[in-house]
This record gives sequence, C-alpha cells and structure tokens, in this order.
Amino acid sequence: MKTDIKINSSGFREYDARWLYKKDINLFGLENLGKGLGTQIIKNTKKKNPRVIVGHDYRSYSEEIKSALKKGLISTGCNIEDIGLSLSPTVYFAQFNLNADAVAMITASHNENGWTGVKMGIKKGLTHAPEEMEELKNITLNENFCEGKGNEKIINGFQQIYKDDLIKKNKINKKIKAVVACGNGTAGVFAPDILRGIGCEVIELDCNLDYTFPKYNPNPEDLKMLHAISQTVKDSNADIGFGFDGDGDRVGVIDNKGNEIFSDKIGLLIARNLSFKNKESKFIVDVKSTGLYSKDKILLENKCETIYWKTGHSHIKRKVNIENALAGFEKSGHFFFNQPLGYGYDDGVNSAIQVCHLLNNQNKSMNEIVNELPKTYQTPTMAPFCKDEEKYQVVKDIVVKINKIKEEKTKIDGQIITEILTVNGIRFSFEDGSWGLIRASSNKPSLVVVTESPTSDKRKKKIFEFIDELLQKTGKIGEYDQKI
Repeated sequence: MKTDIKINSSGFREYDARWLYKKDINLFGLENLGKGLGTQIIKNTKKKNPRVIVGHDYRSYSEEIKSALKKGLISTGCNIEDIGLSLSPTVYFAQFNLNADAVAMITASHNENGWTGVKMGIKKGLTHAPEEMEELKNITLNENFCEGKGNEKIINGFQQIYKDDLIKKNKINKKIKAVVACGNGTAGVFAPDILRGIGCEVIELDCNLDYTFPKYNPNPEDLKMLHAISQTVKDSNADIGFGFDGDGDRVGVIDNKGNEIFSDKIGLLIARNLSFKNKESKFIVDVKSTGLYSKDKILLENKCETIYWKTGHSHIKRKVNIENALAGFEKSGHFFFNQPLGYGYDDGVNSAIQVCHLLNNQNKSMNEIVNELPKTYQTPTMAPFCKDEEKYQVVKDIVVKINKIKEEKTKIDGQIITEILTVNGIRFSFEDGSWGLIRASSNKPSLVVVTESPTSDKRKKKIFEFIDELLQKTGKIGEYDQKI
C-alpha cells in the first residue's frame, strides 16, 4: 500500500464503516474504499456499469469525502447518481424509486464531530452484513480492484420526492402538536416538513443546520437531547416530542407530560396497534429491548410472535426481511416497517409517523397510552470505553463467567439466573423477569450495558452494579459515556 494512503483496518465494522477523518483515514484511503466498494458491487451484481445512489449528511467534510469515494467508484465502472444532502433512509428510498443497483451514504450518524463513515448496501432495503463487510475490507486493503469507466449524474430535487412519498400515504385527521428536535443535524431539512405535511402542528427545536452541533450530538439516546425535548414539550403543551439522529434513521420519543420513553417501549405500542389488523404477524426486536414483548397479552391474543435478535440496524432489517416480519424495533430507535407501511429499512421520520398514527387512532394522550404497559425500570444504554481490539474478547470472557454463575446457581441480589441468550453478547434473565445485557459496540471502541427490572428501580441498579464489578475486574474498561 502506498505510504500516502491512510485507511485503518479497524474502521471496517460489523455492518458499516466509520473512521476519525484524517487521523484514521484520508482522502486517498476513501478513494480506495470507493474502488473496493465498486469492485464488490460489480462482482455481486455481475454488471459492468452498475448504478449506485450516493448521498451525504451535513458535516463540514462530508462533501469532500463523498467526492473521493465517488472517484473510486467511477474508476471501477460504476455509474453514480448523486442525490446530494440526504438522510440515510432517503438514499435507501432512492434505490427503490430509481431502481438502482446499490447505495452508499456518507455519514457518521450520531458519532461526534471528527468521525465519518459509509452506510452501504446492494440488495434493496438491506445494508451490508458482517460477511459483506469482511469481503469489502479484504478487497480494499489488498487493493484487489477491478478497472472500468463509469460516469456521474446529479439528481436534483430528490429531497422533495422522498418527502412527498411519505406525506401522501400518511395523512392524519387529528391535530397533533409535535416538538421536532434534530440536534442541528441533517434531519432538520426533512422531518419538520414531512410531519407538517401529514397534518401535524410542528414546533421546531434545533432544526437549523449547524455541523458544529453546538448543544449536543443529534442522538435520540443522548440524555441532554432528551431533556431539552422534554422541557420544550412541557413549555409548549405539545402532544408528543420527537428527536432524530444525525442521519435520520432513528427517532426518540417524549410523551405529552415530558417523560422520556425508551424506544423499545414505543416499538411495543406500535406493534400492539398493528397487531389488531395484522394477526399472526412476526416482530423482530434487538437484545437490548424490554422483556415485555415476549409476555405482552395483546400480542399473544393476536397470535403474534416476537423474535429477539442481534443489535444493529443491518442485523435487524435483514432478519425482518428473512422472516417476512411486519416490523422490527431496536432500543436505539431504529424501527423497520415492511410493506405496506415501508420498504423494510430504518427511517426515523416514518417511525415518527407511525407514532402519530397511534395517537390518531386513539382518543388518549401519549402518556395514557404508555401507562397501559406494565411498569418496568430500565437503564439508558450505557457505553464504557473498551479498545476495538479488546472488546470482543472481554465479552467472551464475561460470557464464560456468567455461564458459571448460572451453573452454580449463585444468587445476584437474591435471585438466580434462569435464562441466557448469547445471540449478541450475553443477555441473562432472572426468576422475576429482570435482565442484564453486555455486548460489544458495533461502531465504537466501547461495550454496551443495559439492565431492566419489572420489580424495582433498586433491582435494576443492583444488576448494573453486578455487571460493572465484572467489567472493572477485567482491567480493560475506561470511562462510561453515561451512568445511572
């Protein structure tokens, strides 16, 4: 590899690619990434000049990164159709709308400034699986590129096409006053217009574009962002509050009293609402999600099945596709709707629309609807630092320790572990339905920790203390991004 090409191998993650720009990757590295992706697309589509949709988010450096990636793609023979400033779901939608062969979206999603990355996919509605990422990594780092001659076409006005598609299918009758918060990220160009278009009264919060993210990262799991939405909902007497991440594929929800509702519970409410007209449906949820899905009386009455699966937007949307599930939900706020509700991919704006339909169909406030669910005590997602090259081994070691604790029937806060799920890290459950989760983050040098208890807040905290003690003993854990 030439010395002026910089591309750190650790940036190839489970289902997308992310680097600190200039520190871990440079423009020559990004051009090579484009060559690698172009080669992979040509190999998989068996087309000499496949059509690739390209878009970018609103960061100061995203356009120059897109230019480098496009240069690499074109050199392999790919024909680029550039739709400009986009949300990730706008790019996914464009693949259906324009009947293209593949997509590449320049975004670091909710990561802090300095990060960049690419979300990519070949099959419509799906993004790269781990094996496809491994293939891309090998092609790119070994510089095993094909050569061709592609071209570029600029698609103007596609933002409006995407907006109109969501608006025309989702008109509501009820006047819903909604706070729409975008953390100064790209969703500010899209979400307010779309929600107004379906019939909402919109109160904008940080919807102006500002790539410095002056207040907080656009991340619907960020407590600062959630608290800001909460205050605005209360001050404006709004019916609902929505918070979108940097590339608009996730949403966080605040009820009319300013309470922050974890997205897995919003997903359960939507699943309940959908199950009446769609009996015997399947729903896919990630391992970070509440245990309420598997025991929910309405889903069981309507003979619906819930499958817990690997965390990560690519894993869930793929599972939704394979199982022909009606919808999939992640605790992080990625929601996936199959036809007729969506195209199978995660779209934060469409997810907010489905919440509006939930309100539109009931003569109740959001707070009243949420309170119909059994009470549980749940932590936010907490991420302690752990090096990329160490995090998977740390989790493996923890799995061994927790399995031993289960086998020996050792009690944690007076309870024994009754069930273990290792589809993604380890999720361990207790006799009373409480559970804890430890997994490696898919996109950052960190672990992910979540706990939940249907019995008490104290119990939720005790499970976290148990997890934290195990982790600290490894000697490989740094600071948490947030803690209870």
